[in-house]
Amino acid sequence: MDLFFFIPIFGLIALVYTFVQSSWVSKQDAGNEKMRSISGHIADGAMAFLHAEYKILAYFVVIVAILLALMGFSNEKSHWSIGLAFIAGAIFSATAGYIGMKIATKANVRTAEAAKTSLSKALKVSFTGGSVMGMGVAGLAVLGLGALYLIIKQLIAPGAETNSEEMERAIEILTGFSLGAESIALFARVGGGIYTKAADVGADLVGKVEAGIPEDDPRNPATIADNVGDNVGDVAGMGADLFGSYVATVLATMVLGRETLSNDAFGGYAPILLPMLIAGLGIIFSIIGTFFVRIGDDAENDTHKVQNALNFGNWGSILLVAISSYFLTNYLLPDTMELRGFVFTKIGVFGAIMVGLIVGTLMSIITEYYTAMGKRPVKSIVKQSSTGHATNIIGGLSIGMESTLLPTIVLAGGIWGSYLCAGLYGVAIAAAGMMATTAMQLAIDAFGPIADNAGGIAEMSELPKDVRERTDILDAVGNTTAATGKGFAIASAALTALALFAAYVGIAGIDGIDVYKADVLAGLFVGAMIPFIFSSLAITAVGKAAMAMVEEVRRQFREIPGILEGKAEPEYEKCVEISTDASIKKMLLPGSIAIVTPILVGFIWGPEVLGGFLAGATVSGVLMGMFQNNAGGAWDNAKKSFEKGVEVNGQTHYKGSEMHKASVTGDTVGDPFKDTSGPSMNILIKLMSIVSLVIAPTLALMHKDKIEKGRAEQIEKPTARTGGNHTATTVLPGVKKDSLAGNMKVSEVRGGINEDGEFVYDTGDIQEIQLSNKKVIGLGTNSQMNDLYNKIKIQDKSVLNESDWYTVENLFFASGSADIVPGSEANLQNLAEIMKAYPDMKVKVGGYTDNTGNEATNQKLSELRAKTAKIKLLEMGISPERVEAEGYGSRYPVCETNDTDECKALNRRIDVRVLEM
Repeated sequence: MDLFFFIPIFGLIALVYTFVQSSWVSKQDAGNEKMRSISGHIADGAMAFLHAEYKILAYFVVIVAILLALMGFSNEKSHWSIGLAFIAGAIFSATAGYIGMKIATKANVRTAEAAKTSLSKALKVSFTGGSVMGMGVAGLAVLGLGALYLIIKQLIAPGAETNSEEMERAIEILTGFSLGAESIALFARVGGGIYTKAADVGADLVGKVEAGIPEDDPRNPATIADNVGDNVGDVAGMGADLFGSYVATVLATMVLGRETLSNDAFGGYAPILLPMLIAGLGIIFSIIGTFFVRIGDDAENDTHKVQNALNFGNWGSILLVAISSYFLTNYLLPDTMELRGFVFTKIGVFGAIMVGLIVGTLMSIITEYYTAMGKRPVKSIVKQSSTGHATNIIGGLSIGMESTLLPTIVLAGGIWGSYLCAGLYGVAIAAAGMMATTAMQLAIDAFGPIADNAGGIAEMSELPKDVRERTDILDAVGNTTAATGKGFAIASAALTALALFAAYVGIAGIDGIDVYKADVLAGLFVGAMIPFIFSSLAITAVGKAAMAMVEEVRRQFREIPGILEGKAEPEYEKCVEISTDASIKKMLLPGSIAIVTPILVGFIWGPEVLGGFLAGATVSGVLMGMFQNNAGGAWDNAKKSFEKGVEVNGQTHYKGSEMHKASVTGDTVGDPFKDTSGPSMNILIKLMSIVSLVIAPTLALMHKDKIEKGRAEQIEKPTARTGGNHTATTVLPGVKKDSLAGNMKVSEVRGGINEDGEFVYDTGDIQEIQLSNKKVIGLGTNSQMNDLYNKIKIQDKSVLNESDWYTVENLFFASGSADIVPGSEANLQNLAEIMKAYPDMKVKVGGYTDNTGNEATNQKLSELRAKTAKIKLLEMGISPERVEAEGYGSRYPVCETNDTDECKALNRRIDVRVLEM
C-alpha cells in the first residue's frame, strides 16, 4: 500500500517544475512599451473572461454539489462526501485553466521579443510556456486524484479489501472528483470556443475579406478579442479539457481495477495502483522529454526542424513510458487475473498498454495527413477554391467525412486488440497508457497558441518582417500539432468512454445492454442524436456572436474616422465585451444538455435504457468529433497555403486573390468545427458516461425490481430449454437424487461446523489414487470429488447431466470476502489434477451464499468467489478455456430451510459440474 503515497509526490514534482519554468519565463524580456501595452490588453481581456466564467460556474458547482451530497446521503452505496469530491474536481480543473491562461499571457509577448534574436530562442520561450501548462495540468490531476484517494480510503475503507462494499463506496466518491473536472472542462471548452471563434470569424470576415487588411492588423477592432480568444479557447479551455480527460481515464481504470480479481503482493490493489503509477511516471518522462525539444541557433525559416524537435521530445516520452510499463506490470501484477469472466495475464496488460500507445500514434499520423499543408486532402481543397466559395465548402465537408474512415478502423482495431489482451481492463489501461504523456502532449499543444499570440503582437507592434516570419513558422507547426492533438484526444476519449461504460454496467447492477429490447433501442437512437443537437447549439452560438462582432467592427469602421488609415485607435474593449457576454450566456444550454439528459433517461427509463443511450452517444460523438476536427483543420491549412503562394492551372495565387477569399470563407466555416463543437465532443461523451456512473448506485436501487425481473427472465429462458440447471426441490450436488426427499436434512451430511462457523465435511478415509498421468492424489472415500473422479474414470456420460453438481468440500473463504482461507484448497487441487489427467475435461464452477444480507450483495459475492476458485485452478495449471465460472447468490440452497448455522454453512459453497469430457 505504501506505493500509493508516491502518486501525490509525482504531482508535486510536476508542480515544482511548473513553478521553476514559470519563473524563468517571467524573467525574459517583455519587449518595448507598445508590445507590453498590447500584451496587457490581451491579458486583461483573458482574465476578465475567466473571472466572469468562473463566477457563473461557481453557482452551478454549489448547486450540483448539494444535490450530489443529498443523493449520496440517501444511498448506502454512496456517501454525502461525493459532493465535496465534486467541488474539489471543479476547483482543480478551474485552477488548471487559470495556470494555462496566466503563463500564456506572459509567454506570448516574451516569445515575440525572443523572435527578434532567433527562431531557437523563440521556440525555447514559447515551448517552455507550453510546458508550464502541460506539467501544471498533469501535476494537479495526479496530485488531486492521488491525495483524494488516500484520504477517502483512510476515512471510508481503512484496511478494506478491493471487493468490499467499503471500497466500492470509496471509488464511487472518487467519481465525484472526475465529474467536477469534466463539468468545468465542458463549460470551459464550449465557452472558450464560442469566444475565440466569434472574435476570429468577425475579424476575418470584415478585416480580411471586406477591408482587405492583414490578419492581426492593429486597425481591426476585433484583433485584440481574436488574440484573447486564442488564450481563452486554445489554452484555458484545452487545459481544463485535458485535465478532465486525464482524471477520467485513470478513474475508469481504477473502477474496473477494483472489480478485477488479482492475487498480488498488494492485497489485490495492483490493478487499481497500476494506472495511477503509469500517470505519475508519465509526468517524469514528459519532463525528461522537454529537454529534447531544442534546435540550433542557425535554424532559420525551417518548419521541419521545429516539428522534428517537438516530435523528438514527444516520441522520446512515449518510448520511455512503453519501456517502463513492461517493468511496472511485471513488478505489480500477478501472472493471471480475471474481470467479469475474462482471464488475462500481466503480459496481456502490457500488450494492452502498447495497443493504446500505438493507436494514439496512428491517430496522430492520420490526423496530420488529413490536415497538414502539402498533403493530398488540403491540396484538393485549395484546388476547389479556384471555382469559388461553394466548391471550397463542398471539398472541406467531403474531406472531413472521408477522414473518419481510417481513424475508425484504427480505433476499432485498438478496442478489439486491447480487449483480446486483457478484457475490459485492457481497454481502460490502453486509454491510460495513451494518456500517460498528456503533460508532454499538452506542452506541445499549448505552445501553438502562444506562438500565434506572439505573431499577433509582432504584427500589431509593427516589428520587423523577419520577426513575424519566425513567429509564423512556430504558428504553422502549432497548427499541425493542434490538429494531431485533437485526433489523439478523441481516440483516448473513445477508449475512456468505453471503459466508463463498462464500469457503469457493473455498478448499475445490470448484466448487459440488450439492444433487442424496444426501449433500449429507442435509447440508442436518442443518444446518437445528442452530439448533433449539441453541435448545433455550439455552432449557432458562434454564428450569432460572430454576427454581433461583424456589426460592431463595421460600425467602428463607419463611425470612427481614420481607423483604416491608422490615425485613430479602434475601441478594442467593445469587441472583447461582445465575445465575453456571448460565450458566457451561450455555453449554459449545451453544457446543461450533457448533464441533464443522462439523468432524465436513467431515472425515468432505468439503467439499461441509459446504457443504450450512452452507446449511441459515444459512437455518434466520436465520429462527429473526427469529422469536425479534421474538416476544420483542413480548411484552415488550405487558407494558410496561400501565404506562400499556391499554383493552380499554371498560375500562382497569393493572399488577396479570389481563391484566397474563397479559402477564407471555408476557414470561417471550419473555425467553429475545429475549435468549438469538435473538441467538445470528447468531453461530451465522457461527461455523460461519468454522470451515469455517479447516479448508477441510485438507479440500481430505484429500478431494483425491474433489474431482478429481467435477470430472472434470463435465467428462466435456458431453464425452460434444458430442463433446468437447478430444480425447485434442489438436490445436494454429488448425492443421488433418490437419497433425498424434498428438503435436505443436515443430519444426512457427515460433518459439522467449526469455531469459524464453516461446515467441515467428513470425507472419510483418505485413499491414494494414481491418475492416468501417473500423478498420485489423496481423495476421501466419502468425498464428492471421489464420486466425480470415479465417473470420469469410466467415462460415465451421466456426469454431464446439467443437474449433477459436485461440492468442492472444505474450501473456505474469509467472512464476507472472496479470499480463500489458506490451507483449504486441497480438494480444489485434486480437481485440478483430475483435469490435468483428462485434458478434454471442461468444468463450470458455481459460487453460492446463504440468505444473510441482501440478494444483490450475495449475488456479487458468489460471483467473486466462483471467479477466485477459477483463478486458483488457472494458477494450478489449467487453461482458461477449460473453466467457466458463475455466481448464483442464495438462490439455490442445498439446505432450503436456511434457518440454522449448520444449514447456512452448508449453503455457502463452491460447486462444480462437468461440461465436456
